[in-house]
Amino acid sequence: MPPETTPEGPTPAPKTPAPAPAHRLVPSPAGRLHLVEQGRGPLVLLVHGFPESWYSWRHQLPALAAAGYRAVAVDVRGYGRSSKPAAVDAYRMVELVADNVAVVEALGEEAAVVVGHDWGAAIAATSALTRPDVFRAVALLGVPYTPPGGPRPSEVFARMGGEEEFYVSYFQQPGRAEAEIEPDVRGWIAGFHAALSAGTMAAPGAPDPHFVGRGGTLRERFPTGPLPAWLGEGDLDFLAGEFERTGMTGALNRYRNMDRDWADLAGHEGAPITQPSLFIGGALDASLAWLADAVEAYPETLPGLLGSHVLDGCGHFVQQERPEETNRILIDWLASLPARAPATSSA
Repeated sequence: MPPETTPEGPTPAPKTPAPAPAHRLVPSPAGRLHLVEQGRGPLVLLVHGFPESWYSWRHQLPALAAAGYRAVAVDVRGYGRSSKPAAVDAYRMVELVADNVAVVEALGEEAAVVVGHDWGAAIAATSALTRPDVFRAVALLGVPYTPPGGPRPSEVFARMGGEEEFYVSYFQQPGRAEAEIEPDVRGWIAGFHAALSAGTMAAPGAPDPHFVGRGGTLRERFPTGPLPAWLGEGDLDFLAGEFERTGMTGALNRYRNMDRDWADLAGHEGAPITQPSLFIGGALDASLAWLADAVEAYPETLPGLLGSHVLDGCGHFVQQERPEETNRILIDWLASLPARAPATSSA
C-alpha cells in the first residue's frame, strides 16, 4: 500500500522493528558461554571489558540489528551467566580467543567482525591477530592496539607505581582485590565507573584512581558523588547483581595472566593486524595518555585502519557514554567493509 497522505505530505511507512534480543548458551572451551543476539545479517561479535558484561552493549545491539547485522554480545568466561573455570590460567588470552572462535562456530558462521572495549579490545585484537581466518575485521574501543612483545608486563607495571602501586599490580594476588570489592559490589562498581567517566572523574591534580597508596585501597580514590549521567540506577543494579552472584575472581583472573599472555604470544612479537580495523577512544580516557605511542604507531601496527576517532569530552566507557555517536561510527565502518574478506591461514 502507498503511504498515507496528510496535509503535511506523505507519512513515511513504519520501519520494520528488529527482532527482540534473544539469550542463548553455547558450548565453548570454558564450558558454556552466555550471549545475547539481535538481528540478522553479517555477524558482529561484541566483547566487553572489566567490570562489565554483555549489558555494556545494550545500546549497540538494537542499532546494529536495525542496520542489517547479526549483533551478538557475549559474557566473557568468568562473567555473568558464562562458565567460570576455577584455574587462574584458564583466563589467559589464548583461551579467550578460543571462546570467540567457538561462538562463531556455534552460531553456524564461518567468519565475524569482532568489536571489543577495554579488555574486550585486547581480546578482539588478539582474536584478529591469531585467527585472521575467522575474524575478518576488528574494532577497538577505549584501548589502542599494542603488538605482543616488549618487556615482561609485570615488570612494566611494577615500575609505573613509584611510591604507589599500579592497579594491575594490585590485582595480581588472588583474593586481595576481592576482599576490597565483594563486601559492597554495588558501591565499588559505582565508584569505579564514576572515576573513569566524563563529568564525574576527579579533577586534574587529584589522586589518581588507577593507583593504590601503600596499605590503601583503590576505592579510597573513587569519587563519592552522583553516578555518571549515562549510568542509571537500574543499570547499576543489573551490573552489581551479576557480580554479587558470580563474585569478582573470574573477572580479576584476566589481569593475573598478563605474563602468561606475554609468553604465549611471543611468536607474534611486533606483528601488525592487517584486516580492516577501527579505533574509537575517549579524549579523557587515561588509556590514550599511557598508550599515545601505540596510537602514533597505527600506520605500522594497524595498516588496515579505516578510521581513528577520539571523542572530545568522553571518558573510558565510550559506547555507553556516547552511544549514538559510537553507533554511527561503527555502522558507517561496517558498511565500508567488503562483504566477506578472503580467508587467510592463521599464523
